[in-house]
Amino acid sequence: MILVLSLLFVSCKQEIKPTDIAKLNGYWEIEKVVFDKGEQKDYGMNESFDFFEIKNNKGFRKKVMPQFDGTFLTSDSFENVSVRFKDDQVFLDYKTNYAKWSEELISISDKELVVKNQEKKEYHYKKAGPINLLNDGKKTK
Repeated sequence: MILVLSLLFVSCKQEIKPTDIAKLNGYWEIEKVVFDKGEQKDYGMNESFDFFEIKNNKGFRKKVMPQFDGTFLTSDSFENVSVRFKDDQVFLDYKTNYAKWSEELISISDKELVVKNQEKKEYHYKKAGPINLLNDGKKTK
């Protein structure tokens, strides 16, 4: 029984290929966090999004705040990100002047992103973008 469950679990995991990494680029809004014991915290409206820009498995992640006119406020702070493939796993290695840490990339698609940190918390994101709530006729970037 354990063998069957193990095979089922392994077979359900998405195989992430190097070509999938480009899907990380853009704006991501957190939807929920699933804790290691199964409880979860759902997020409604978020004040900030994560913006990724990755090229050749290196880049950065930055927090941005969407504005009513479809623009984003940003700060000068960011995390350097390196993508690391190890066996059948993919990791996002983060580095700032003050810390280093890794998250496992569990799944990635054009619309959804799931990563797991070292505390075994899964962060579920949905793809986001600018929204112009002012209805001023201007196109958002």
